[in-house]
Amino acid sequence: MYDLLKSRRSIRKFQEKEVEKEKIDTILKSALLSPSSRSRRPWEFIAVTDKELLKKLSKCREHSSSFLTGAPLGIVVIADPEVCDVWIEDASIASIIMQLAAHSLGLGSCWIQVRDRVGANNVKAEDYIKETLGIPAKYAVLCMVAIGYPDEQKRAYTEDDLLLNKLHYNGF
Repeated sequence: MYDLLKSRRSIRKFQEKEVEKEKIDTILKSALLSPSSRSRRPWEFIAVTDKELLKKLSKCREHSSSFLTGAPLGIVVIADPEVCDVWIEDASIASIIMQLAAHSLGLGSCWIQVRDRVGANNVKAEDYIKETLGIPAKYAVLCMVAIGYPDEQKRAYTEDDLLLNKLHYNGF
C-alpha cells in the first residue's frame, strides 16, 4: 500500500483507450466498500463513458476541469446530505478509494472539485452537473474523478519528498 501511495499521481492526460467494463466495475465496487460514518453510506456514483457527456461535464468550471474531455471515464460522486451530516467526508473517502483502486489497476486519475465551485456565467458547477445528468435536487455533488490509461509519466514520490516536519507524536 505504501508503494502504491508513493507512485499514485494526478493524471490529466489519457490515452485514447477505453477502460474495460471489468475495471470500471472493480473501481465502483471499491467505492462501495469505503468506510462511512455509522455505515450510513450517503454516497452514490455515476459512471460516465459517453464522450459527448464527458465533454459537456468538462465545462462545469471555467478552469481545472477541461481535461475530463480527454478521459474515457468520469465518475461523478454525489451524496444525500439528509442521510448523514458528514457526507462530505464520506464521499471524499470513497473518491480517494476509487483513485487508489484505479491506480492499482494500471489506470491514472485526477479529482475535479465541484462542491463550492462555479463555471461560466457564475453558474454553480454542482447545478450544471445536476442538470446535465438529471440528478435529483436532494443530492449534493462533491466531485468528479477522471480516469483512464495514463498518457503522461510522473515520477513517484520518494522519502525525500515527505514533509516529515508535519508529523507530531503525543502532542504538537
